[in-house]
Amino acid sequence: MHLHTWQRKLIPAGMLVSALLSGCVVVPARPYYPEGEVVSVAPPPPREEYIGVAPALGYVWLGGYWGWTGRSHVWIGGHWDAPHAGQRWMPHTWVQMRGGWQLRPGHWDRG
Repeated sequence: MHLHTWQRKLIPAGMLVSALLSGCVVVPARPYYPEGEVVSVAPPPPREEYIGVAPALGYVWLGGYWGWTGRSHVWIGGHWDAPHAGQRWMPHTWVQMRGGWQLRPGHWDRG
């Protein structure tokens, strides 16, 4: 089998691209404040927040909370959110367990 010059260049290039892409994995971004991590440092008391006026009738204030960066707590300010029909907002909470503290993320609940 006789290969033309362009074919001789194309085959190694295709092999190189295949090798590079075989190591390419697309993973969803990990949350900045991972759920489940138990930390030894208790969160500080909640901060007082200025709530202000809702942007629209019926909006719900989702209060701020202390997140964890992997080294320290950082305040994540609250914000207004559109209501979710038939659901109520369950705020972020820190639970003491297994010799440390674990963040339970806030979520909308049908209960």
